Amino acid sequence: QVQLMASGGGSVQAGGSLRLSCAVSNYYFNGYCLGWFRQAPGAEREAVAGLFTGDSTTYIADSVKGRFTISWDNAKNTLYLQMNDLKPEDTGIYYCAADTTGRGSWYVKSPDKYNYSSQGTQVTVSS
Repeated sequence: QVQLMASGGGSVQAGGSLRLSCAVSNYYFNGYCLGWFRQAPGAEREAVAGLFTGDSTTYIADSVKGRFTISWDNAKNTLYLQMNDLKPEDTGIYYCAADTTGRGSWYVKSPDKYNYSSQGTQVTVSS
């Protein structure tokens, strides 16, 4: 089964940057959705960003648009989330996720619903 390992979280001040990484292993097919979602204390999961490896279609949530970028390094089997100009409301636990059900690029908007997810990595942004 697919294995995901997220890393790169930490504590920063508002305006700072972090890059999250997600090592993906044990996948054996081309063209699937990967993404990131987050969860703040007492809140629902929120889809942050998604990517379809088949054609590099990407999705960025409105709440982070212009500040976050998602990318995939096929040679390293690693998914990234570059987070710039971080705000206190970005605080939460971040998870990377993979969908192996064969849905197409239209599913990039729903990483919070993918069937595989990593352990979380904590991001804390102080004001």
